[in-house]
Amino acid sequence: MNQHARIENAPISFIDVAAQRRRLGDAIDAAVGRVLGHCQFLMGPEVFEFEQKLAAFCGAKHVVSCASGTDALVMTLMAEAVGPGDAVFCPSFTFCATAEAAALLGATPVFVDVYADTFNIDAQSLKRAVATARKMGLRPKAVIPVDLFGLPADHGAVAGVAGDEGLFVLDDAAQGFGATFKGRKIGTLGHATATSFFPAKPLGCYGDGGAVLTDDEALVERLKSVRIHGQGKDKYDNIRIGLTARLDTIQAAVLIEKLKIFADEIVARNKVAQRYSQALADVATVPQVPKGYTSVWAQYTIRLPAGRRDALAETLKAQGIPTAIYYPIPLHGQVAYRHFPTAEGGLPVTDAIVGQVISLPMHAYLDEPTQDRIIAAVREALL
Repeated sequence: MNQHARIENAPISFIDVAAQRRRLGDAIDAAVGRVLGHCQFLMGPEVFEFEQKLAAFCGAKHVVSCASGTDALVMTLMAEAVGPGDAVFCPSFTFCATAEAAALLGATPVFVDVYADTFNIDAQSLKRAVATARKMGLRPKAVIPVDLFGLPADHGAVAGVAGDEGLFVLDDAAQGFGATFKGRKIGTLGHATATSFFPAKPLGCYGDGGAVLTDDEALVERLKSVRIHGQGKDKYDNIRIGLTARLDTIQAAVLIEKLKIFADEIVARNKVAQRYSQALADVATVPQVPKGYTSVWAQYTIRLPAGRRDALAETLKAQGIPTAIYYPIPLHGQVAYRHFPTAEGGLPVTDAIVGQVISLPMHAYLDEPTQDRIIAAVREALL
């Protein structure tokens, strides 16, 4: 293989965490060094500083950081006393943690369909799911809309159903933090918002991490208790069942530095997405951002006719271009979750799109020559 061919097939990163690390290098090293200096590795000053700065970023009144995005979901449901006999509604087209949080507490996840153009929860299917739950003798308790791939759900429609049915709204913004819905930032919608700082997320740390954002002061007090074993006045006065769910101080220090460049990275992600959409709209179904929404593009996901996806993935892989499928099996088709109910009428959109979706490399440091190589390879494979 000659040098030109090697360059043509040089591996491309799906999400280039290392590029961001190079940009932040000295600042991250100094931030971690400060924690190593004071040795307050749990609940150190950086944890509280990060919570304040994250709240300021999106306009939420309160942030309670925690050990993961899954803990953020579980903590909130625990704080709302969700348990056996309760129905918690969520899309089936999402990562398992969304439903797992309810199932861990003995509640019943009830799966809801999504819209084909946004991949997010369908409010009409949600209404049918509530009716299904009631027929089963379950108490409709909460809904977890997911801001999938970085795009906000239709929070107006979800809030309408939730208001009619008395549902607690817990926004799963593990992929969507930094996006906006009709002028409001994610983190200020619903009764509470859970997010994740998994390294591959748009705002990620160097391990696991998460947070709950809310304007509800009473909920905040319960969350802080749940976060540390259900403590009351101190850790030896336990007033409820809780978790070990603290964000460690080193991760908070890393996130403080990453938050400083987050807005700039969101702009860069949107430029990448715009170039993809302009170049691929005639060969694939490209993602849509409804009017009044913005996305942080946690993933850039296209849809292809059934049967073409696997061939594209293999063709790109041979050229050093990675792809991913989020998600190949819907939750209602997975062994651990398929015994849970689905909305009346089924989930036809979800069942269709799991065989159509494929995600292309997406991150804030995807330079134009590299992106052009990806675009050219995709077009050649699909034309």
